[in-house]
Amino acid sequence: MKDFRKYYNIPASPDDVYTALTNPITIQLWTGEPAVMSTEPGSEFSLWDGSIEGRNIAFEPGKKLVQQWYFGDQPEESIVTILLHAKGTGTSVELLHTNIPDEDYDDFAEGWNISYFGALREFYAE
Repeated sequence: MKDFRKYYNIPASPDDVYTALTNPITIQLWTGEPAVMSTEPGSEFSLWDGSIEGRNIAFEPGKKLVQQWYFGDQPEESIVTILLHAKGTGTSVELLHTNIPDEDYDDFAEGWNISYFGALREFYAE
């Protein structure tokens, strides 16, 4: 099991980034795929047509998201924590994704960099 930690700069306010990560309509705008998402702790979510699924754990509007991502029958929970920090006119996103199965690590690191925060950065840069 491996952990992935990285910072991303997004050219939008923390409130806008939070909305982009939690509102299913906004998620669909930047991913191009329908999303199932709620800010209700304990609710299930699904992104990229079910490629990413899990359970929402905690939210702090404009500041923090905590989710459990599912990896089959893995014994340890894979937890994603996203912290949003105002930085100039944009947002510094602090990501920590714990307990990624070794065989999935490279795919998830690339996914975070390109499909997730790369796509979100492009969405706000337009």
